[in-house]
Amino acid sequence: MTRVYNFAAGPAAIPEWVLKKAQAEMLDYHGSGMSVMEMSHRSAEFKEIIDNAKASLRRLMNIPEDYDILFLQGGGSTQFFMVALNLLQNGADIIDTGQWTKKAIKEQKKIGYVHVAASSKEDNYTYIPKIKQEDLDPKTDYVYICENNTIFGTKYKQLPPHDGKLLVADLSSCICSEPVDVTKYDLIFAGAQKNMGPAGVTIVILKKELLDRADQDKLPSMLSYKVHAEKDSMFNTPPTWGIYMVGLTCQWLEEVIGGLENMEKINQRKAKKLYDYIDNSKLYTNNVNKEDRSLMNVPFVTGDDELDKKFVAEAKKAGIANIKGHRSVGGMRASIYNAVTEEAVDYLIDFMKKFEKENA
Repeated sequence: MTRVYNFAAGPAAIPEWVLKKAQAEMLDYHGSGMSVMEMSHRSAEFKEIIDNAKASLRRLMNIPEDYDILFLQGGGSTQFFMVALNLLQNGADIIDTGQWTKKAIKEQKKIGYVHVAASSKEDNYTYIPKIKQEDLDPKTDYVYICENNTIFGTKYKQLPPHDGKLLVADLSSCICSEPVDVTKYDLIFAGAQKNMGPAGVTIVILKKELLDRADQDKLPSMLSYKVHAEKDSMFNTPPTWGIYMVGLTCQWLEEVIGGLENMEKINQRKAKKLYDYIDNSKLYTNNVNKEDRSLMNVPFVTGDDELDKKFVAEAKKAGIANIKGHRSVGGMRASIYNAVTEEAVDYLIDFMKKFEKENA
């Protein structure tokens, strides 16, 4: 078996430790005689799995007890409108930083008033707009951001002002990559398929006081945070395998990595190596404002579309997978999430050097 160096944006690389542990438990989970994929979500065995996953995530992120943790389905795309259904009363301020906020704006406009407080669209989303409190609409309920932008490679380094308003953040591509102060947010959501496990489970972390905000008589049960919280994420059959894998990933972060502080140091080293090489290269460029660069997603181009295609093709032959950039940006993109090792980043840089020498 030969494993490639996987730089996919999502579904993305999963730690080998997690994959091997899941493999070992595939046919017989802890003496149950069955796989996690086969067991009832109402069983004592699965109750232990979901409780352990929730407890581990709470420890890792230092999530206070006045916040609920939900394991849902539907991906981040469902959260684009589920947030509004549960929180929006007068309106939302959304800061447009790329593809995923554009989609959130579209969905939330179907539910109520949306004010686009700022946008970096005119510069192809290569920076994070810096806003002031006065840029917000006084009557809106919350400020909504996508904290790390997978496609364009930008990341908030400082949260926007939101005095008197809730703060809602899509952390899909940066959750658990570094410590965060959860108390600065009112609601966090994240698809698991980038840093937390496989596709199929979405994590929502929200203040318990928000659960009664919506009119439950008018809200479909499957789209109610309160319903899912009261049923401990088991109102319907949950994504059992995905929750199990999230639990294993949290275990890896705690026991193997040693917590999010250590994970952040590793991620900073990986990103610095790659950005330093690109910045000193004669062939490659990264167009993102340096102060807004993501630690997770590093887009780069050669400046020649045909040469970019050649890079992607030769990289694949060299065992580098999923390096092609998003169609809206072009070029290449290295998604260097938690599970992407320093060895993988070093291998990519060595390939880039070789390609540059042969093509510059």
